[in-house]
Amino acid sequence: MAAVLREMAVGESGRVTGFATGGSSAYRRKLLALGLTKGSIFKVTRVAPLGDPVEIVLRGFSLSLRRDEADMVLVEREGGN
Repeated sequence: MAAVLREMAVGESGRVTGFATGGSSAYRRKLLALGLTKGSIFKVTRVAPLGDPVEIVLRGFSLSLRRDEADMVLVEREGGN
Protein backbone atom coordinates (compact mmCIF):
# COMPACT_ATOMS: atom_id res chain seq x y z
CA MET A 1 0.00 0.00 0.00
CA ALA A 2 1.57 3.31 -1.10
CA ALA A 3 1.72 6.20 1.34
CA VAL A 4 3.95 9.02 2.55
CA LEU A 5 6.16 8.57 5.59
CA ARG A 6 4.23 11.11 7.65
CA GLU A 7 1.04 9.00 7.45
CA MET A 8 2.63 6.01 9.17
CA ALA A 9 2.00 5.16 12.82
CA VAL A 10 4.44 4.15 15.55
CA GLY A 11 5.46 0.51 15.15
CA GLU A 12 4.85 0.35 11.40
CA SER A 13 7.65 -0.68 9.08
CA GLY A 14 8.06 0.36 5.49
CA ARG A 15 10.27 0.55 2.45
CA VAL A 16 11.22 3.77 0.65
CA THR A 17 9.81 3.73 -2.90
CA GLY A 18 10.75 7.25 -4.01
CA PHE A 19 10.17 10.93 -3.44
CA ALA A 20 7.19 13.18 -4.08
CA THR A 21 7.39 15.52 -7.03
CA GLY A 22 7.17 19.24 -6.49
CA GLY A 23 9.74 19.38 -3.69
CA SER A 24 13.08 21.05 -4.05
CA SER A 25 16.02 19.05 -5.33
CA ALA A 26 18.01 20.22 -2.29
CA TYR A 27 15.54 18.39 0.00
CA ARG A 28 15.85 15.26 -2.09
CA ARG A 29 19.65 15.37 -1.96
CA LYS A 30 19.52 15.88 1.81
CA LEU A 31 17.22 12.88 2.30
CA LEU A 32 19.38 10.71 0.06
CA ALA A 33 22.48 11.75 2.02
CA LEU A 34 20.72 10.74 5.25
CA GLY A 35 20.26 7.20 3.90
CA LEU A 36 16.69 7.36 2.64
CA THR A 37 17.46 5.68 -0.66
CA LYS A 38 14.98 3.70 -2.74
CA GLY A 39 14.49 0.25 -1.21
CA SER A 40 15.67 1.21 2.30
CA ILE A 41 13.70 -0.47 5.07
CA PHE A 42 12.81 1.52 8.21
CA LYS A 43 10.56 1.40 11.27
CA VAL A 44 8.67 4.32 12.81
CA THR A 45 9.66 4.53 16.49
CA ARG A 46 8.14 7.85 17.61
CA VAL A 47 5.82 10.57 16.42
CA ALA A 48 5.52 13.85 18.31
CA PRO A 49 2.02 14.79 19.53
CA LEU A 50 1.47 17.26 16.69
CA GLY A 51 3.13 15.02 14.11
CA ASP A 52 6.40 16.94 13.92
CA PRO A 53 9.01 15.41 14.07
CA VAL A 54 8.79 11.74 13.12
CA GLU A 55 11.55 9.42 14.34
CA ILE A 56 12.50 6.32 12.37
CA VAL A 57 15.16 3.64 12.71
CA LEU A 58 17.02 3.25 9.44
CA ARG A 59 20.20 1.30 8.75
CA GLY A 60 20.84 0.89 12.48
CA PHE A 61 20.47 4.53 13.54
CA SER A 62 17.65 6.82 14.63
CA LEU A 63 16.66 9.62 12.28
CA SER A 64 14.22 12.44 13.04
CA LEU A 65 12.45 14.11 10.14
CA ARG A 66 10.42 17.30 10.12
CA ARG A 67 6.86 17.18 8.80
CA ASP A 68 7.73 18.66 5.39
CA GLU A 69 10.62 16.20 4.97
CA ALA A 70 8.41 13.24 5.93
CA ASP A 71 5.80 14.41 3.40
CA MET A 72 8.32 14.05 0.57
CA VAL A 73 9.22 10.39 1.24
CA LEU A 74 7.00 7.90 -0.60
CA VAL A 75 6.82 4.53 1.16
CA GLU A 76 5.26 1.11 0.95
CA ARG A 77 3.99 -0.33 4.22
CA GLU A 78 5.65 -3.62 5.23
CA GLY A 79 3.46 -4.40 8.25
CA GLY A 80 3.30 -3.46 11.93
CA ASN A 81 4.99 -4.51 15.15
